Amino acid sequence: MKLTELLTDIIYDTALSDVEITDVTCDSRKVKPGSLFVCIAGENFDGHDLAGESLAKGAVAVVCERDLGLKEQILTGNTRKAYGTICCNYFGNPARRLKLIGVTGTNGKTTVTTLIKNILSSCGIKTGLIGTIQNEIGDTVLPTDKTTPDAYDLQKLFLRMADEGCEYVVMEVSSHALDQYRIGNIHYDVAVFTNLTQDHLDYHKTMENYFNAKKRLFEIADVGVINVDDIYGRQLSLIAKCHVVTCSLVNDKADFFATNITCSPSGVSFHFECNNILSKINFAMPGMYSVQNALAAAAVCREVGISLERIAETLNHTKGVKGRSEIIDTGRDFSVICDYAHTPDGLKNILPSIKKFTTGRLITLFGCGGNRDAGKRPIMGEVAAEYSDFLIVTSDNPRLEDPLAIIDDILPGVKKHQTEYVVVPNRKEAIFYAVQHAQPGDVVVLAGKGHEDYQVLGNEKIHFDEREIVQEALATLA
Repeated sequence: MKLTELLTDIIYDTALSDVEITDVTCDSRKVKPGSLFVCIAGENFDGHDLAGESLAKGAVAVVCERDLGLKEQILTGNTRKAYGTICCNYFGNPARRLKLIGVTGTNGKTTVTTLIKNILSSCGIKTGLIGTIQNEIGDTVLPTDKTTPDAYDLQKLFLRMADEGCEYVVMEVSSHALDQYRIGNIHYDVAVFTNLTQDHLDYHKTMENYFNAKKRLFEIADVGVINVDDIYGRQLSLIAKCHVVTCSLVNDKADFFATNITCSPSGVSFHFECNNILSKINFAMPGMYSVQNALAAAAVCREVGISLERIAETLNHTKGVKGRSEIIDTGRDFSVICDYAHTPDGLKNILPSIKKFTTGRLITLFGCGGNRDAGKRPIMGEVAAEYSDFLIVTSDNPRLEDPLAIIDDILPGVKKHQTEYVVVPNRKEAIFYAVQHAQPGDVVVLAGKGHEDYQVLGNEKIHFDEREIVQEALATLA
């Protein structure tokens, strides 16, 4: 591909002729003869420092933000933004052959995207999914390690989805991806906002920055489906540049709202109302937040032309989403629920809902991730203590931090309430403790890991599936 083709829609300055480019990358380790290397300044190193090395390895040119004094340089104002666009151009802008639905928010992205794909697929529409748990092309499952892939991998995936006949792609769009321009210059048919609560402040620093990153999605979409029960959602609904469609559980003036909500241990039931038309939905995921997620998915599908009857039928047959209020069968007189709740709001969503139908004690096992937003740790401790009868404070991907130091950050919040708690730093031992001490009618919530089947200790990722560990613990009971 010619250099000028790659640089379409980018403002740049260079003395280079229109040379042939065989590949693009922002990773100097992947540079090969014929490559275009894009210099990006990251948290740990600056790609500009590797420009000369990349040229020596065979790169035809380097894209940079500052003058490096190289005749092979291409100067532009923002190399992150340029790289996203370059990747779109390199793969032939495959997203233009697809109808895109993007879902952003602190919590609920995985559930909402999965539900949307289920509904579209039930109509015979081949749909791709990009998200935290896995990527999917129709029925084909692909592994993933990021909520939103890097720019190159994302466009490569779009191309495969388009070539394999997908009509729609529904994807989780993280705040990091939006802030880093990973999605390139693509446009969305529908964007969804679920909620915004404290998370990722180790990266964004302030809630305003976090919100502004999320807001970008609604500057590149035709329609925005927005949860106006959330304070940031209400703000977004007033300033979004796209056509806004509102969702609510409490405001019957919203475009889509839920009424007659009933929660039970096995799920929720509610009426989905749109234009004075009611559809009864029984949804097999417990909690009020599950109603919000189902409502958002239903609203999106209605906006793209799916009938209310088909939406209700699909949701009524949905068995849930892995790691999201997932009930782990114990065969005993107590229950275990696995959920990805890893933020204060995530705990605040799930715990009160489960508490309502718990006949015994609500036991919450949780921790906080290492090398992540430390400010939320005591808040999570306070929320967990407020809504639980007993707490087991443990680890959750401590990474390079001392697990005990993380727990020390959590405990001041726990101690604001009189809730009984124990500290068991080893998460496997903590799960054994929870199962072995559960009593009739108790509900044990394993919060934080959800779909993850690993634990990150130091720089090592080890196999760690809570479903397996629960079964091992159950086997020790008399």
